[in-house]
Amino acid sequence: MTSEHLHARELGTFLRARRSRLRPQDVGLEPGGRRKVPGLRREELALLAGLSTDYYQRMEQGRQVRPSDDLLDALAAALHLDDEERRHLFALADAVRRGTPEPQDEVPAATRHLLQVMGTPAFVLSRHLDVLAWNPLAEALLGHPARVRPEQRNLLLALFTDPDVRSRCAHWETFATQYISMLRATVAADPSHPRGTAVVGELSIRSADFRRLWDQYDVQAPVRGRKVFVREEVGEITVDWATYPLPGSPGPVLMVYTAEPGSADAERLRRLGALRA
Repeated sequence: MTSEHLHARELGTFLRARRSRLRPQDVGLEPGGRRKVPGLRREELALLAGLSTDYYQRMEQGRQVRPSDDLLDALAAALHLDDEERRHLFALADAVRRGTPEPQDEVPAATRHLLQVMGTPAFVLSRHLDVLAWNPLAEALLGHPARVRPEQRNLLLALFTDPDVRSRCAHWETFATQYISMLRATVAADPSHPRGTAVVGELSIRSADFRRLWDQYDVQAPVRGRKVFVREEVGEITVDWATYPLPGSPGPVLMVYTAEPGSADAERLRRLGALRA
């Protein structure tokens, strides 16, 4: 299957997922008789968006259509997409039209040096959430990536298959949903990439939790937030996190965890680092 076909199929998957979330009464329609599947029917959504049922059906089936921006705007309105979902819809359609550039997953030497002198947990992630580099504080907080094979050094694989990593996350499903959203956005932009296929395929086989969350098709991929870790040695540690793109487009990102200076969390983080040292 060509890359263009894969992009079109991903666009269709997104449209079906969003259509299934809308009820007739959400858009001012009568529910009518018994429905075989949840959500709006294809012909109902096509009517709301002002396009033919046949054209919309071809979009959902992943056939190669190139909708205009006006048509995408109409679909976004009919599907009640929020700003993030609307951007995702346009990105998917653009990928069908243009394809995607090859990502670069090299970690610059200067970034590796920076990691080692940072006084807070930090690591470098590929677009597919592979852990490419990390510092000692990240190891103390999250575990030891070097103990697993390189192809298994992936945040989602660890969250769903490693009980130790899972036990470190106070709100595990929130963690998992955020990372799935990140991977979902990457896979949508480049569905033919073998690494994305490998990660999604392995997790789909090994984890029912992953299959459930993946099928929700959440695209609210955050770039900052707050997490709570549980470490037996020091207790709970609340940290803020943020990602920073590294050179290369698209390319890896630097993820950094910080605690409020002078807070109890900062002291626990310092103690954890000292215990590791």
